[in-house]
Amino acid sequence: MAVREEVYGFFIPSVTLMGIGSHKEIPAKIKALGGKKPLLVTDKGITKVGLTEKIVKLLKDNKMDCVVYDETIPNPTDENVHAGVDVYKKNKCDSLITLGGGSSHDCGKGIGLVVANGGKIHDFEGVDKSTKPMPPYVAVNTTAGTASEMTRFCIITDTSRKVKMAIVDWRVTPTIALDDPLLMMGMPPALTAATGMDALTHAVEAYVSTIATPMTDACAEKAIKLIFQHLRAAVANGQDVVAREGMCYAQYLAGMAFNNASVGHVHAMAHQLGGFYDLPHGECNAILLPHVEKFNLIAKVERFAEMARWMGENTEGLSPRAAAEKCLDAIRQLSADVGIPSGLIELGKRYGKDVKESDIPTMTANAQKDACGLTNPRCPTDADVMAIYKAAL
Repeated sequence: MAVREEVYGFFIPSVTLMGIGSHKEIPAKIKALGGKKPLLVTDKGITKVGLTEKIVKLLKDNKMDCVVYDETIPNPTDENVHAGVDVYKKNKCDSLITLGGGSSHDCGKGIGLVVANGGKIHDFEGVDKSTKPMPPYVAVNTTAGTASEMTRFCIITDTSRKVKMAIVDWRVTPTIALDDPLLMMGMPPALTAATGMDALTHAVEAYVSTIATPMTDACAEKAIKLIFQHLRAAVANGQDVVAREGMCYAQYLAGMAFNNASVGHVHAMAHQLGGFYDLPHGECNAILLPHVEKFNLIAKVERFAEMARWMGENTEGLSPRAAAEKCLDAIRQLSADVGIPSGLIELGKRYGKDVKESDIPTMTANAQKDACGLTNPRCPTDADVMAIYKAAL
């Protein structure tokens, strides 16, 4: 391994609780952090299926009051964040609980940033722009994909620019992360598939990142193996507790990988689809992943060949390039098996959005400015990015 004269951090929550029934620890952990009146940030979907009420009751049974803000939307916006800040301040809350997937966690992180530091959420776009610590914060995960419950990433849509702001700040890392497979059992197949492919994207992009380390490599390897072992089963039967627990670990390990090695142009490009059309992040990643990695393949042939073996592909006797191609084949097959749309136009139709080729130049310009692209293993030109978008249509 070449010696690099650089310092690499490894960012994770102070404590992570995993396993069936671990959500029962929420009141004790908030109290241990000094919180007395948390703001519970979630979304209407979580409230509709009864999870919000379940956590509120758990808190009340432990003599703890809380305030619910369940206005988070998919691809949370600056307006979401500032409305949540108002609720936090008006009710004199002193801590945060986020309940849900990436959207709830991102919104809660944004609220915590503004509450602690003042200003607007736009002030924190970029890397490590905050100067003050977040309020005590417990992130309770209900999906197996984004790993936002344990990362230093916060993605918020700027409604005026129609751009997803990438906020990367070590201070937004939740104090305590909690992953309980019981809270994930109700995820429908489509969401299970989308979040699972999101986790795969995290692991793959981290493994071929320009700042990958042996620590992130180890996390990415195990995540990829677990995803190929468990995702199909979790989509087929959401009550399969073994598959749910396997995906729980997989997405967290993928989070450990990309939280420290970052991601690449899959995310840089997917963010524009979310900001422009409000399309779901996991499915955008899933569709773009084989196309971007086809472009990246020549930069990391040996690594793609290694991932193919982790995905269960037989590469014996193949050249490194042929083995690397097997990795892309395995990604495409998994995506098809779990029901991901074949392209961006089909995805748009599923959600009532008109994905147009005429929008590609604008999305390309924005993708090229996205911080996530900085660690992509190959540097694409604008023409390259436009070609990838067109291939993914």
